[in-house]
Amino acid sequence: MKNIVILISGAGSNMAAIVQAAHQQRWSERLGIQISAVISNKAQASGLAWLQSCSEFADIQTEVLEHTQFASREDFDQALLKRIDVHAPHLVVLAGFMRILSPTFVAHYAGRLINIHPSLLPAFTGLNTHQRAIDAGCKFAGATVHQVTPELDHGHILAQAVVPVLAQDTAADLAARVLTQEHLIYPKAVLDFFKLEEASRQAM
Repeated sequence: MKNIVILISGAGSNMAAIVQAAHQQRWSERLGIQISAVISNKAQASGLAWLQSCSEFADIQTEVLEHTQFASREDFDQALLKRIDVHAPHLVVLAGFMRILSPTFVAHYAGRLINIHPSLLPAFTGLNTHQRAIDAGCKFAGATVHQVTPELDHGHILAQAVVPVLAQDTAADLAARVLTQEHLIYPKAVLDFFKLEEASRQAM
């Protein structure tokens, strides 16, 4: 079985989209892919409460590792790394995990750590992407699934979705429109990661 560990910090709507897709498309039975754990750095993350309330997802472990309990970023990352590795992950998915990860952490999961960012990378790395797109006069915005590297919001692009920026848009309006597309492309990008890996293995 190929295990996925998902990291969240808040509502975890992208996590929920992936979990629901895996359940509806029967990833475990058909493809040998399972989501084994969802870990949050915040105990109050509503995504954990949602997952715990859904009996059909009872086999997915929920865990909390509070970053505020550690003296440094590196100490937290080392503890998180150990917690993740208990699940022998084939893929680690960042789904609204609001932490900048240390180079050691990223290197440990090189090639099997992915993230979704609410812009059309390489444009608008970092925060406040929607307001920045509006302020720049962009006609289009979107979201990008990418492999994680030590450089923030860089790495090989796995999938993108494009949405229009409308004349009357606020940052909240644009964020909501982008988020609907994130929920579509992230589960597909996760599945495509495994399909591409299997195709490469068969080609060897």
